[in-house]
Amino acid sequence: MSVTERAIASAEAHSAHNYHPLPIVVASADGAWMTDVEGRRYLDMLAGYSALNFGHGNRRLIDAAKAQLERVTLTSRAFFHDRFAEFCTQLAELCGMEMVLPMNTGAEAVETAVKTARKWGYKVKGVPPGQAKIVVAANNFHGRTTTIISFSTDPEARADFGPYTPGFEIVPYGDLTALEHAVSANTVAVLLEPIQGEAGVLVPPPGYLAGVRELTRERNVLFIADEIQSGLGRTGRTFACEHEGVVPDMYILGKALGGGVVPVSAVVSSNEVLGVYQPGEHGSTFGGNPLACAVALEVIAMLRSGEFQQRATELGEHLHHELGLLVGGGAVEAVRGRGLWAGVDILPSHGTGREISEKLMDRGVLVKDTHGSTIRIAPPLVISKEDLDWGLDQLRAVLAGQ
Repeated sequence: MSVTERAIASAEAHSAHNYHPLPIVVASADGAWMTDVEGRRYLDMLAGYSALNFGHGNRRLIDAAKAQLERVTLTSRAFFHDRFAEFCTQLAELCGMEMVLPMNTGAEAVETAVKTARKWGYKVKGVPPGQAKIVVAANNFHGRTTTIISFSTDPEARADFGPYTPGFEIVPYGDLTALEHAVSANTVAVLLEPIQGEAGVLVPPPGYLAGVRELTRERNVLFIADEIQSGLGRTGRTFACEHEGVVPDMYILGKALGGGVVPVSAVVSSNEVLGVYQPGEHGSTFGGNPLACAVALEVIAMLRSGEFQQRATELGEHLHHELGLLVGGGAVEAVRGRGLWAGVDILPSHGTGREISEKLMDRGVLVKDTHGSTIRIAPPLVISKEDLDWGLDQLRAVLAGQ
């Protein structure tokens, strides 16, 4: 039995089978490359579902973390610490907002957004107690907590975990008419991904996000944008909503905010919305801890330069041009996405998304499948054009049966 096989067997024996990883055991990583326990190198074209937008072992982020590790890592929110105010101020400014509520994981931030919207609905909008409704989109992916899977349409995420949390209405993604019909007097929020990642990198029709913004403003409903995967440079803008000139009432952020170093998430909004909280009504022991704030502050500084957004724009145009050439060639049915983010639908005659991912792994490229026939491509924004082209060459070879 190889080193890899032993490591996988041990993991399978002692961990819950809630994931189906590719059979690779990573030992180290740098930039856009990972090395396994047997010394084989792989080009990472998934980037931790956007958590690694700035690459593995980014020197600026590692140095920021190391410096903070020597000072203080955790105080809990029982006390202030000297990085907290700066983090909240800088993140609010990056978002064009006023107030920040920091958490750790993306799912925690979504749960926070749901609680916030309901509280705002009761205290500010005047919705009768217990009647708040939130409208969401079909095929969404916002996390896997009990409340979040209650408004999922994915059987794998939802089945056998009931009873489910009420208060949500699901409408087709990209359908403004359906959304308009769903919004009622008791609707407190519309919660959407500007681009649906887990669903296969689905980009909504042009004008959809702007239409959502107009409708929610007219009806006194919060527009909540889940930018956990789409935000922080991935699509070529700091936020995917910017492609339609839209500013929501609330951003939900995570993944890349922690730079691939520590889990950091946040809800960012106005004083009117986040100001509804009183002490004791919500919290997190690790939310906004000193180490998280130090790393996130460096992420914010890197985004302010515009360098990573520009790279995602330029390399993204190249990526989508090259992927577009594969459509109609007998192996690829469709390609979608924006920036350095793409969903590639494989024709069944050429295999499942999982099979294509495994063949790419054998050629030194790491991607991941979703919904059976789709592979997702989302390399770190630091990837070189040469490495990106090499990865695309491997995809062409796999699709050609080589």
